[in-house]
Amino acid sequence: MVDKPVLGIIGGSGLYQMPGLKGARSIDIPTPFGNPSSPIVVGKLNGKSIAFLARHGIGHYLSPSEVNYRANIYALKSLGVERIVSISACGSLRDDFAPGQIVIPDQIVDFTRRRVPTFFENGLVVHVGVADPFCGDLSSLLGQAVLKSGGTCHRGGTALTIDGPRFSTKGESNLFRSWGMSIIGMTMCPEAFLAREAEICFSVMAHVTDYDVWHLTEEQVSVDVVNRTLQKNTDLAQQAIQELVQTLPDECHCDCSRALENAVITSPECIPPDTLKKVELLIKKYLPS
Repeated sequence: MVDKPVLGIIGGSGLYQMPGLKGARSIDIPTPFGNPSSPIVVGKLNGKSIAFLARHGIGHYLSPSEVNYRANIYALKSLGVERIVSISACGSLRDDFAPGQIVIPDQIVDFTRRRVPTFFENGLVVHVGVADPFCGDLSSLLGQAVLKSGGTCHRGGTALTIDGPRFSTKGESNLFRSWGMSIIGMTMCPEAFLAREAEICFSVMAHVTDYDVWHLTEEQVSVDVVNRTLQKNTDLAQQAIQELVQTLPDECHCDCSRALENAVITSPECIPPDTLKKVELLIKKYLPS
């Protein structure tokens, strides 16, 4: 039996190797959408249960478009997780968002083409609202935690998600800047949308690793540049998580937990049984008893 985690963290496998994490153990959680990227590591931090999931698998063998985002979010939902912090690497598309700094975006643009962005299909239509795709309450607490941990944190900005795994061309990078994008990454979509469909509060701690390829005087993006910055920021991320866990209120008071309240369009009697079985965990409270 696993205590209900107060927080789910999606990121690199090194994040849960943190001081103070007690009783860590791995749990395999199959889902109707397949297996998550990795076993979920649960443990207690300052007496509170938390859950970690390695987005790209143990050893980082999954490309951004190979990640089973639906299984990852569903598995955390099945544990009772109500809040998720996604820890992601990103490139900066602005001069003032420098490598080594943290961005907590408040908007997102989905430029991916090869990913399934919803749990709901095959005879079930759900139109969820994502005008504000990140939880404002959780993002505020996360920003405070980063600052308390000594990080430089930018609140707000628009994150662009591309498929990858390649980095951008200079033409693409300059186009994205002309659109007013703030940062660029490969994993925030469809994570944010699936979390909203699962009625989970979701926020991103985006670690700026580079200036993408648009900057003329700074080192351009490469795997080596990304890894060097991420290694430096691992301690910051771990400390911020510890700070955040201590400040989380017992209950969420935002609208994330009611995101599907008026979003299910299909009449309950018309939902195919096989489809309903896959998503009952997500919509059962809105179905007739």
